[in-house]
Amino acid sequence: MFRSRVLPDLTATEAFAACISARLMAGDTVLLSGEIGAGKTSFARAVIRARMGAEIDVPSPTYTLVQTYAARDVEIWHADLYRLGDPDEVAELGLDAALGSAICLIEWSDRLQGAGPAGALSLSFDAGAEGHRVTATGPEVWDSRIGACLD
Repeated sequence: MFRSRVLPDLTATEAFAACISARLMAGDTVLLSGEIGAGKTSFARAVIRARMGAEIDVPSPTYTLVQTYAARDVEIWHADLYRLGDPDEVAELGLDAALGSAICLIEWSDRLQGAGPAGALSLSFDAGAEGHRVTATGPEVWDSRIGACLD
């Protein structure tokens, strides 16, 4: 699967994230990539808020590396790997255990150096003059699950 769309503003990003959030299940991993300011954290916050309620505080995990949330039906892990120097440090975060049972949103997924789950959905964010472009890649099963979110 390879599809993209432009998210012209934060409202569009939040609507896109809510659409994706409704389709995520336990064991799903979403790998988020893009430069600083491209929309990764805004997307992850919106996914979590769509699942748990708009009033929940969703801090960036830049310094804590991982934030966890207990949604009604599934645990959500929001990880930011920006500060990791080596992919082996991921094991210290406990992320390996969460990959099979939680929804995992992983910013700066390039720090995994190809060690992410094979069935993951990858979302690449690029900031542009007309808004942020998000490009989705992953196994074909994702096309049927999230294709409507990319239209």
